[in-house]
Amino acid sequence: MTLHRRSLLTAAGLGLTASPVLAQAPWSEAVRAAAVLPQRAPADPTETVRLWPDGAPGGENVTVTAEVNERSEDPAWHDRFAVYTTDPIMTVFRPDRPNGAALLLIPGGGYRWAVVDKEGYDCARVFAAAGVTCFVLRYRLPGDNWAAGPDAPLQDAQRAMRLIRAHAADYGVDPDRIGALGASAGGHLCGTLSARHGDVVYEPVDAADAVSGRPDLSILMYPVVTLTDPHTHAGSRSHLLGESPTPDEIRDWSLETMPRRDTPPTFIVHAMDDGAVPPENAMMLTTALRAANVPVETHLFEEGGHGFGIRQIVGRPAAVWPELALAWGARRGWLG
Repeated sequence: MTLHRRSLLTAAGLGLTASPVLAQAPWSEAVRAAAVLPQRAPADPTETVRLWPDGAPGGENVTVTAEVNERSEDPAWHDRFAVYTTDPIMTVFRPDRPNGAALLLIPGGGYRWAVVDKEGYDCARVFAAAGVTCFVLRYRLPGDNWAAGPDAPLQDAQRAMRLIRAHAADYGVDPDRIGALGASAGGHLCGTLSARHGDVVYEPVDAADAVSGRPDLSILMYPVVTLTDPHTHAGSRSHLLGESPTPDEIRDWSLETMPRRDTPPTFIVHAMDDGAVPPENAMMLTTALRAANVPVETHLFEEGGHGFGIRQIVGRPAAVWPELALAWGARRGWLG
């Protein structure tokens, strides 16, 4: 499918209208309506899932106290970020008309914090409007003295995926249609989960750990991919691996070195004017996935900057990205 600029010009909610192919999708109108900014921030879902019933592993030397801080002064929207997370959770968004698909959302934050709204709740509401049951992950951070170090966020991501799949019937989702979405450093974590879903990074806790932690597909938004200069996001690298990582650590934690044949099909979206995570990251991962024979679809928009999520691209061409991702997922059988 080819999109031309004239097919993306103004209309409803998003400030854009999709191509005729997207406009015919049964979820298009609901998705565009969900992306319209409300007059006041909507209420948060009340359903949450603790990942580790007896406490997260390797926390013997962790002394931080969890915080969730608000940056927005506008009543129309929240912009919260979580730091020092000690009890990782998933917040559940159940759609009005579930279609059996599920999505684990992994927000960014440079491995320094995990944003709650911009790449979490905001995106979840849009995908839920298309019938997707969404789970927003609040994960632990590698610099908080967890025994697993850089593997601590991956422990949470693997465990979250397994919990969703093990309890799929309770959520009304198909265990073979569970995707993952990650943004920025959360894109790095999502990409790591996609490649290392079978690596043993924690001791099994219960029966849920016997099921697969592999996403059935991955959606990566302006992902941190490489940890090598000159295209790395230096903050993500230092918060993940410390100030002086070895060349082996840099190589091993760069997504372009990870793809395996069982890496799930991947959808990538990035803006060419991203001043924080250069678009070369998306290009490098696309090349690596193709070399590993992993299906990949990549969209590079001329403008959008970094961290655009939903609300920061209203009225701009990149605002069509959720519909592109959903159309791609539908072609792959994810939406049923």
